[in-house]
Amino acid sequence: MPDLPFIARARSFADRTAFRTPEAPHTYQQLLDRSAEIASALLGDQNDLQEARVALLVSPGFEYTSSQWAIWRAGGIKLPICLSATESEWEYALTDSQVSIVIADTDKIAPLCERLGIRLVLVNSIQGAAKPLPDIDVNRRAMILYTSGTTSKPKGVVTTHANIQAQIESLVTAWEWSAEDRIPMFLPLHHIHGIINITGCALWSGAVVEPFARFEMNAVLQRVRGEAYSLFMAVPTIYVKLIQAIESASEADREAIVAGFKKMRLMVSGSAALPASVHEQWTRLTGQELLERYGMTEIGMAISNLYRGERRPGAVGAPLPGVEVRLKAENGPIITAEDEPGEIQVRGPGVFQCYWNREQATAETFEDGWFRTGDMAVLEHGYYRIMGRLSVDIIKSGGYKLSALEIEAALLDHPLIAECAVIGLPDDTWGEAVSAAVVLKKGTLELTELREWCKGRLSVYKIPQRLKVVSELPRNAMGKVTKPAVKALF
Repeated sequence: MPDLPFIARARSFADRTAFRTPEAPHTYQQLLDRSAEIASALLGDQNDLQEARVALLVSPGFEYTSSQWAIWRAGGIKLPICLSATESEWEYALTDSQVSIVIADTDKIAPLCERLGIRLVLVNSIQGAAKPLPDIDVNRRAMILYTSGTTSKPKGVVTTHANIQAQIESLVTAWEWSAEDRIPMFLPLHHIHGIINITGCALWSGAVVEPFARFEMNAVLQRVRGEAYSLFMAVPTIYVKLIQAIESASEADREAIVAGFKKMRLMVSGSAALPASVHEQWTRLTGQELLERYGMTEIGMAISNLYRGERRPGAVGAPLPGVEVRLKAENGPIITAEDEPGEIQVRGPGVFQCYWNREQATAETFEDGWFRTGDMAVLEHGYYRIMGRLSVDIIKSGGYKLSALEIEAALLDHPLIAECAVIGLPDDTWGEAVSAAVVLKKGTLELTELREWCKGRLSVYKIPQRLKVVSELPRNAMGKVTKPAVKALF
């Protein structure tokens, strides 16, 4: 059986640079060699991991991707976990997916692995010759990404190698990736945006990735000044911060930064709605029209504004190559006319296989082979415009999709909180700000106090940014808290 397609392609780019850092460049051949070395260490006396789940807790860059490729080449399923998550969040992901190995570049997770009886492999300790690796079919399961849903616990989205390849090839075709491209990577690598849209597409194409541990404004802008990149992808929050930085820079700095952005062939915004005002402001500042797209963990990217064509503010565009999209009305019929809202439903080879160990949830989210996204949209002059979630329990903040129910469950552990409702409120910087209305058992509660209490219990991006203390929460006739009415409290 031949190599997995991404390995075969990497062999054709062997001498090209895959990752560039201030310390040293790494070639595609080095990626192949290092991933084979790590894969051999993972296998030990086995010939094939047989889809064992392997969690990945490694900083972005050469060692991260070497480890990712190693998991796949050894026959495992990759589970990327958030570097900044709390121990309870790690434990949930590891136990729910039944992880047997954790690859890490820090021993921070060692106590948890020891308590759970999970093998911990520190990537910087791996050395030795590579052994023969198993043949892996593209239809085998490759990755589990956890995504917040309308239940209080995240669900594991399972994709095969073929699903991942289809997601990547669709974007490479639509956005015309080539081996000459160069892109920074500062987005989290436990989300599809960083894994597929940036790193996956770049390495499939033979391009160069410059990894950053996080969005380091000054370091990134220094490279932009040096015209280091041909592509740039970020969430709306980052573009807001870049606008602020450009506007506050000295005239000489502003000219150099703007010149660097103008030279890029493509700039993309995603993971949250891009306000039309930000789109227009960015164009005025840099001359670049941001390309907005639409996707989900379950489907990869499905809809995009055109690379060669109109990039309409407030719209996400048309279906990507290989992706079918339809709208379905809440009362049942398929919508064929424009200007009629309906739920986005998606079909195609990039759509995920299932939710891990959740047969009922999987069955409920498909309808006649179409994935039900839960997002409402309308088709206007050939382009889709997102209207919002069917469920009000998903908050899109800073590029993250957050479950309001998960945050509510954590807040109810607070000794002063009797009841709470968490919602997203419009915010120019974050897209939506995590906001909590609470009914207290007694005493008073300030936002600063609540935020401090949340540390260690919730990841930083889930901590409420706004707080409203109320005497009672609005409820409907069935006694259920009504989220639209909660918004009016603010």
